[in-house]
Amino acid sequence: MEVQGKIKMIGQTQTFGNNGFRKREVVVTTEEQYPQHILVEFVQDKCELLNNYAVGQPVKIGVNLRGREWVNPQGETKYFNSIQGWRIENLAAQNQGGGAPVPPADQFEPASNLNDEDYDDLPF
Repeated sequence: MEVQGKIKMIGQTQTFGNNGFRKREVVVTTEEQYPQHILVEFVQDKCELLNNYAVGQPVKIGVNLRGREWVNPQGETKYFNSIQGWRIENLAAQNQGGGAPVPPADQFEPASNLNDEDYDDLPF
């Protein structure tokens, strides 16, 4: 699965417990009719993937949905979900391609020398 949008916030790496579990959060705002602010967690060695990114950058993040069960001291079972990132791409770098920009289709003149009798070898 993927989440695409602009980075709204990048958190600092946090360390938890005696094992040294590490987590870093990023919030991405989607660009759709009703923008969503999606919190994505990067854990352990994936925390460093966020080092080269800044607020405002358009990105695409590869994510996995994670769910877990927890029983509180009163014996009630609770369920939690998280969105865990494993890959991040800078979309601004992709849009800066080296080729010449292509003008919109309405700026091309329509073809006027069409001949219906010309042989067409296309298979469709």
